Amino acid sequence: MEEPPPRTAATSVCDSSPLAVSLCDSAPLLWRVGDLRSVRAQGLVGALLGALPRTPRQNVRLGRPLLLLPEEERLLTERHVTPPTAPSTDNQDGGVELQVQQYQEAQQRSYEEQSVLALEDRKSALLRAMTSSPTESGDESLQRRLVALESSFSFPRSAMAVQLSTARAGLSYCADARDFLRADWPIRAQDEPRRAARYQVFRDLRGRGFYLTSAGKFGGDFLVYPGDPLRFHAHFIAVCVSLDESLSLLDILAVSRLGSNVKKTVLLCSPGTDGRVAYTSLQWSGMV
Repeated sequence: MEEPPPRTAATSVCDSSPLAVSLCDSAPLLWRVGDLRSVRAQGLVGALLGALPRTPRQNVRLGRPLLLLPEEERLLTERHVTPPTAPSTDNQDGGVELQVQQYQEAQQRSYEEQSVLALEDRKSALLRAMTSSPTESGDESLQRRLVALESSFSFPRSAMAVQLSTARAGLSYCADARDFLRADWPIRAQDEPRRAARYQVFRDLRGRGFYLTSAGKFGGDFLVYPGDPLRFHAHFIAVCVSLDESLSLLDILAVSRLGSNVKKTVLLCSPGTDGRVAYTSLQWSGMV
């Protein structure tokens, strides 16, 4: 068993203020620029998902929000840089009733304003028709319609323009919804030993100063960088296995070959019961 050389871990610079972690369905997201800088200073990378405002029709350079790995979110929680608590449920029914009342009042004001505008528009149409009418009888008929319009005009609510929101003010959920969404996430739906092993490996490697990202496209659990991924290529592909787990020789050959093709060393990471993690490095040297 071999262990990678220890490295100096990055220190936290944001313990004074909590991070605003939002849940979109079951994905933990960071939106604020300050939060992104803070987690980066702690050696947590995440993955940018959003489009840049000035260049939205491309996916080469991405922007906020930042998607966190489950292990990154858990590590932040352990460091007491926790997501904000859910809003208090005290007087929740009263708060909902107040919001409904405010919404109905706003809709009524909008309806009254649009009714006035629709009436003015109808009057303008009749006046244009009167100025262009060539006969006196037609002019008198339009005049009577214009006088009766004040009392007979009715603006149907079905014709009212309604604003549709294209953005949400917040993506936080109450505690019950958060638990439900956690259970709905495939990664979090893994068996508990598997999740615990991944997190133990993540925390150990991060404690040694390595940067980690997802390695799904490389057939592993984590890509392990010696420094910031913006400056370094990944050196290792970490695969989390238990100490007593038997591995097929074909699986070992496959992952070793893959690591050789992408010029990375495969690390078999096995958490122990004493909290330490044993590492076995695999490198392809050729067929015998």
